[in-house]
Amino acid sequence: MADEKRVVYLEDVESTVISVQSNALSGKEGTEDTVIATTTGTKRQRTLMDMFPGSQTDKGSQPAAKKMKLTASGSSSNLNKITTRLGTQRLNSIPFSLSQYIASLPEEHKDLLKLECDCMGKSWLKVLKDEIKKPYFISLKRFLWEEGVKGPSDSAKTLKVYPSPRNIYSWSNTPLGKVKVVIVGQDPYHGPNQAHGLCFSVPKGVAVPPSLRNIYAEIKAEYPAFEPPKHGNLATWADNGVLMLNTCLTVKAGQAGSHSGKGWEEFTDKVVDVVDRYGGANLANGDSDVSGIGRGVVFLAWGAWAAKRVAKLNETKHLILKSAHPSPFSAHKGFIGNGHFKTANEWLERRYGREGTVDWCDLDKPVTDESA
Repeated sequence: MADEKRVVYLEDVESTVISVQSNALSGKEGTEDTVIATTTGTKRQRTLMDMFPGSQTDKGSQPAAKKMKLTASGSSSNLNKITTRLGTQRLNSIPFSLSQYIASLPEEHKDLLKLECDCMGKSWLKVLKDEIKKPYFISLKRFLWEEGVKGPSDSAKTLKVYPSPRNIYSWSNTPLGKVKVVIVGQDPYHGPNQAHGLCFSVPKGVAVPPSLRNIYAEIKAEYPAFEPPKHGNLATWADNGVLMLNTCLTVKAGQAGSHSGKGWEEFTDKVVDVVDRYGGANLANGDSDVSGIGRGVVFLAWGAWAAKRVAKLNETKHLILKSAHPSPFSAHKGFIGNGHFKTANEWLERRYGREGTVDWCDLDKPVTDESA
């Protein structure tokens, strides 16, 4: 274990902190989402099968399920439920073959994108497959290639880039359709043995960061039975549907913010967009009509940086909780006492039932990987 004196955490040494007031009571329930459809020219009736690309049957055959006809100006009690977003395909019905995808890549990109194909969770890769082929992402991967980040077997100790390449996409081990809560971070920890792909989390054997100690203190205040663990590994939350996403996914050793402005911000903005569309898609909701389409999740945005990342989201569909950052420099400005953990669970229970809540207090379940 590294000497605790050598452990440096970016969020705990920032000299300027802008606090954002909590709006924990803003989680009002409403429609599943707002759909605005405009039509010009010919009005025609659309069937349910028309609204989900790739699910149409041959013109000469009839689907087994009864078709429900909807006009552009008509109304139906199921319209908002079925058409959460016009053109959105159910998550589980999106076709994806990894081998075919790899075969479709230009030869020059196959090596560059090997890490994504090998390590990104498949529920994420199938909806981000086009994003990682965009010029900005290819440019990002060329930059990382020059830094020595090439494949899953590359070593962080040798590269001096954190986290280890195989852990860059650890956050994606939480299946997209099971995401309940998103915690937005900024930069991976830039000291040895700290970052392992989940924001605010460190592997067992590494000193608990000061910000995480404040997070534990807030959980204790909301759930008095909680006993803060001696470690800072939050992988159990990830297994329980909590997406812990940094805005930049890599950093050079000892150089905070060194990989910002290289393309990660655009990519993780896209990840947030994907959660906006499909987060919670496979959680129990008691209505088969909306299965496979996200009905909303909780975003925990602590600090001005995180608030900026979620500013465009629909606060009717999602519960967006903002407060100061848990860093010792700002926690007393609104993080301590924000009530976010209990408020999140109350909202999740109303929307998805008790099984849709997060057990914030149990952090000692076995995890599959703790390496940095």
